[in-house]
Amino acid sequence: MNSNVIDNSSGMYETLNTTSLGDDSFLVQPNTTCELHESWYWIYAYQPIYMWTVFVIGFIENIFVLAVFLLHKKHCTVAEIYLGNLAAADLLFVCSLPFWAINVTNKFHWPFGGFLCIFISALIQLNLYGSIYFLLMVSVDRYLALVKTMSFGRMRTVGWAKSSSLIIWVFAVIASMPKTIFRRLRYMPEFNATACVIDPPSQNWHIASSTLLTVLGLLLPITVISFCSFHIVKILRSNSMQEYKDVNKEKKASVLVLAVLLAFLICWLPFHVVSFLDILHMVGVFQSCNAVNFLELANQISTYLGYSNSCINPLLYVMVGNHFRKKAKEVFLQFQTRRKRGRNASIPTDFSADTIRTSISMEPQKNMIKI
Repeated sequence: MNSNVIDNSSGMYETLNTTSLGDDSFLVQPNTTCELHESWYWIYAYQPIYMWTVFVIGFIENIFVLAVFLLHKKHCTVAEIYLGNLAAADLLFVCSLPFWAINVTNKFHWPFGGFLCIFISALIQLNLYGSIYFLLMVSVDRYLALVKTMSFGRMRTVGWAKSSSLIIWVFAVIASMPKTIFRRLRYMPEFNATACVIDPPSQNWHIASSTLLTVLGLLLPITVISFCSFHIVKILRSNSMQEYKDVNKEKKASVLVLAVLLAFLICWLPFHVVSFLDILHMVGVFQSCNAVNFLELANQISTYLGYSNSCINPLLYVMVGNHFRKKAKEVFLQFQTRRKRGRNASIPTDFSADTIRTSISMEPQKNMIKI
C-alpha cells in the first residue's frame, strides 16, 4: 500500500480494510483522525503473499482430508462426519483468500463485481461460525462416547450427525447475515477505487454485530466445549475404564479431537479477544490514537493467526490421528488395487481368445478321436 493511503485518516482506512475478519470494525469514530504507524508497510506488503500461501497449502490439505473421508470403503464415524464438515468449511474459507489477496494487490479496488463482494464475505463468516460449532459437536460426541457411555452413548448415530451438520450449516448462514447484508461496492474518490465495504445504517450496527459475533461465535460454544473437554481429559487420565476395549478406542479418537480444539483456540482466541476490545473502543472506553493503532495492528495479526488454522487441522489429522493415517493408507491401496485390476483386465480376454482358438483348432482332432 502506498504512502498516500497510509497517511489518510484511519476512519477511511477502516472502511477499506476488508481483509480482516473483523470486517470494518471502525475502530475510530468518523470525526477522529489518526495517522497509522509506518509498520503498516510490511504488513500490507506481505499480506497478499501470506494469503496465497495459506490458500495453496490449505486447499491441498483439506482436499486430501475430504478425499480420504469420502473415498474410503467404510462409512465415516460420527466424529469423522463433523471433522469432514470442518474440512469443508476450511476449504470454502481458503478458496475465498485469493479474491482478498488480489483486492489488496489492487489497492483495495474490487474487480469481481457486487455478487462476489457479498458472497466471498459470506464465506469468511460462514467458516467463522461453522468451524466453532462443528468443533462443539465433536466435543459433545466425545463427551457422550467417554463420559455418558452407558446412558446417552446410544444417541451417537450417523443419521443424527448428518442432521446436526445440516443444522449447523443453516445456522452459520443465518448468523453470517449481519456481517454481509450491508456489504456492497462503493466508489471511494479519496482512493480512486471501487471497494467492497460494509455500509451500515449506523455506528450502533457495528456494536450489535460485533457483540453477536462475540457471544455466538465464542462465549456460547466455548462454554460447552470447555465443559466437555474438562470431563474428557478427566476420563483420559483415569484408569478406572481401562478394561473396556471400546472405551480405549474412543480415547484414541478423543486425543485427536482435543488437539484440534487446542489448535483452534490458539489460532482464533486472540481474534475474538481483539474483537471484544473493538467493542469497548466503539462504546468509548478508550479513544487515543495509540490505542487505535495497537488495536488495528492486533486485529491484523490475530486475523492472520486465524487464517493459519485452516492449514493446521489437516496436519493434526496426519500427525495425531492414527485412525486417519490408517484410512489414508487404505484409500491409497484401493487406488493401487484398481490400477492393477485395470492393467490385468485384458489378460483374461487374451486367455479366452487363445482358448477359443485352441478349441477351434482341436475340434477336428476331437472328432477324429471320437470316431
